[in-house]
Amino acid sequence: MILHFDNARLIDPEQDRDAPGSLTVSDGVITARDGAAPDGAKVIDCGGRCLAPGIVDWGVKVGEPGERHKESYASAGRAAAAGGITTMVVRPDTNPPLDTPEALSFVIRRAADDAAVRVRHMAALTRRREGREMVEMAFLLDAGAVAFTDGVRVVADTRLMSRCLTYARGLGALIVGHPQEPILSRGAAATKGKFASLYGIPDVSPLAELMGLERDLALVAMTGGRYHADQITTAAALPALARARKAGLDVTAGVSIHHLTLNEFDVAGYRTFFRFTPPLRTEDDRAAMVRAVAEGEIDVIASFHTPQDEESKRLPYAEAAPGAVGLQTLLPAALRLHHQDGLTLAQLFRALSLNPARRLGLPGGTLAVDAPADLVLFDPGAPFVLDRFALLSKSKNTPFDGARMQGRVLGTWVGGERVFG
Repeated sequence: MILHFDNARLIDPEQDRDAPGSLTVSDGVITARDGAAPDGAKVIDCGGRCLAPGIVDWGVKVGEPGERHKESYASAGRAAAAGGITTMVVRPDTNPPLDTPEALSFVIRRAADDAAVRVRHMAALTRRREGREMVEMAFLLDAGAVAFTDGVRVVADTRLMSRCLTYARGLGALIVGHPQEPILSRGAAATKGKFASLYGIPDVSPLAELMGLERDLALVAMTGGRYHADQITTAAALPALARARKAGLDVTAGVSIHHLTLNEFDVAGYRTFFRFTPPLRTEDDRAAMVRAVAEGEIDVIASFHTPQDEESKRLPYAEAAPGAVGLQTLLPAALRLHHQDGLTLAQLFRALSLNPARRLGLPGGTLAVDAPADLVLFDPGAPFVLDRFALLSKSKNTPFDGARMQGRVLGTWVGGERVFG
């Protein structure tokens, strides 16, 4: 079937374009832009709404294997499609971790059978994510891994981390690090400051992030490896990132949507849905991250979707499991940066779609001819009040429950096939 999207507001981050236009899709790829509908095409009137590349969400947690009660590939796929996400890049912090070709092959088959969207997988960097022994990177690459990471567990052994970067360089593989000094940040649930002291929450200095980042960047300079910092959340870390890029290091960085739209004061009342790793930062840090995204200093915005059941959240704040679901809230939360902070939609989709696809070597993230027809149609101004129980994820731990939000997904297409709307 040939599809023709007419009367659309095209959001093209590759061309930094936000303008009226049309798209034609055939055999799962974009075949023409701004032309007339071909004979026999099914015409979809977008009604002046925004048509953008589908979101590539880098850092999604799915509970298979081991925690299927929190999230399955089927439920995550439905939530992703409803959120305009066409590719989920999944983390390896499962039980057991994705540290062998056999484990990776299992989840790849499961995702292909159950998920409504594309799924790519990161593999663990060390065996069992224990930071003691490097995984068999070459075999895992052959099995389909797109990057290697131990998630929020920092590889504290500097010699091992340098060996991982050196070995990965020879394979052309990407290492994803979590910039934190592990001893300082152990057990922390808030950012050090007056607010954390007032509430009596175990805290960590924001300089722990800078210390962890500086170590990793020094190892990248020594080894020549490819490196991505999964979450940069403090203004203090940005100059080090800029120096690394100026020195020609192959380095990129991401940030979670929660650190872009929330701050430490949202923790008031000890609401554990606002418990994250790293913890929420000051408003000055949040504003600095928004500017960094706008200026291209931060490359990727992601949901860091982390489903947790009610039992793991209904605990004292410092003891509650960190993280929040985010597949369906990523786009409306990101649109706060457009409505309130002045980012353009092209800037947003550069960080949501184009940059993650390019960094991971994936097709998509663009509206160019011959690109995959992975698309999201949305109304950026549609208001709604979020009800967490209406989310399609199995877990409902969102900090946006009851929040007034703007931006509804009207349709999602993967390879030209409609998966939502």
